[in-house]
Amino acid sequence: MSRVGKQPIPIPDGVEVKLAGRRVAVTGPRGELARELHAAVQAEVAEGQVVVRPLDDSRESRALWGLSRTLVANMVEGVSQGFAKELEIVGVGYKAELQGKAVKLALGFSRPLVYQPAEGITLEVPSPQAIVVKGIDKELVGQTAAEIRRLRPPEPYKGKGIRYKGERVRRKVRKGALAVGGP
Repeated sequence: MSRVGKQPIPIPDGVEVKLAGRRVAVTGPRGELARELHAAVQAEVAEGQVVVRPLDDSRESRALWGLSRTLVANMVEGVSQGFAKELEIVGVGYKAELQGKAVKLALGFSRPLVYQPAEGITLEVPSPQAIVVKGIDKELVGQTAAEIRRLRPPEPYKGKGIRYKGERVRRKVRKGALAVGGP
């Protein structure tokens, strides 16, 4: 039995959940999201809650039960509150600036990079060393943040690059430091 799948998803005020076969559509104050559920699970709306149940007791149904419940819960949370990921830019001369909807990044390359976000994603630059990725689709927010981080991931020697806020980068000692004072 899935501990996650058993929990009903409460529907907050201002959010509407519609079911049409396996398709779940969630509408709220921030927008609308829709998703097709797997054939091994079903969803029901009752008493201001969404309940996800497996169709049978097969291994596949039980494995997809908790996943499907979490996906629907993320849709409900996204249209009511939204999601955000914060990125930090570390390095001398590394900076970001907003250019319309895109963000222009100076990351030590010969010319600046311009990152254009996908539809439904908003980028904010509160300071030259910080980027905030916002949106209603948790998967898309995480994917966008990962794509921006991939432009210059943090390197282990000086720690320069783009990292998630609060991410710890394991630092390495350079080889030359070990040879000093040797035999």
